[in-house]
Amino acid sequence: MIGRFRRALHAQLEPPLWPGRGLSPLNAALVVVILIATLAAIVETEPTIMAGHRATFRAIEYGFGTLFLLEYLARLWTAAGNAGEGSAWRARLRFILSPWSLIDLLVVLVSFAPLVLANGQMLRLLRLFRILRLAKLGRMSSAMQHLVHAIASRRLELALTGVIATGLLIFGATALYWIEGRVQPDQFGSIPRALWWAIVTLTTIGYGDAYPITVGGKIVAAFVAICGIGLIAMPTGILAAAFSEAMQASRNSRRRPQAKG
Repeated sequence: MIGRFRRALHAQLEPPLWPGRGLSPLNAALVVVILIATLAAIVETEPTIMAGHRATFRAIEYGFGTLFLLEYLARLWTAAGNAGEGSAWRARLRFILSPWSLIDLLVVLVSFAPLVLANGQMLRLLRLFRILRLAKLGRMSSAMQHLVHAIASRRLELALTGVIATGLLIFGATALYWIEGRVQPDQFGSIPRALWWAIVTLTTIGYGDAYPITVGGKIVAAFVAICGIGLIAMPTGILAAAFSEAMQASRNSRRRPQAKG
């Protein structure tokens, strides 16, 4: 009876073992809890909301910590199902030392350590990474694999784009240093200072905190900005084409066995 319950719980907790499509009901509930807990950690950083409600948020944090602790213990208990030819305790030890389990344990510790950590909100946001663990299944897993394959298959083209972008950054920063350095020494008095302007211009962000005021500087700035538009579009097009090819290849591979049957 206990062994049957452990196997059923293991199937609920481990995405690859769930026979249905998508997340198991338990993992779907955990995703909701993680999102709510993350939202609570974000809201907790607002002083006007925290004023007079610190004890309430502390109780909420302890409640989420208890849920995550129970989940961790359940995963530890059911990890014996991954023993294979080894012992159950060895399987549990592998579970404890795995990267995802260490993140789970860190989330639990942070939830119960508000008195030790004065500002643990950033660590609590690690909970969002746990959703990636629960998403290792079905279509989402295939989509992640396609994305990784797309990046790997176009790594040379992407590297070339990076080299061109780096060269353009250095060119823009150097040109603005020579043209604007004496006029605006605070912004363009050195190439490292001018690099900040080159980065925000090449990425088309343009914060406006640094900009050329001479005619030559404006001409160089216009050239860098126009090149930035093209450089942003290049890797986007490369990845989009590679991802589309990977998806099409996956569809074709799924159709072939059906055609043979």
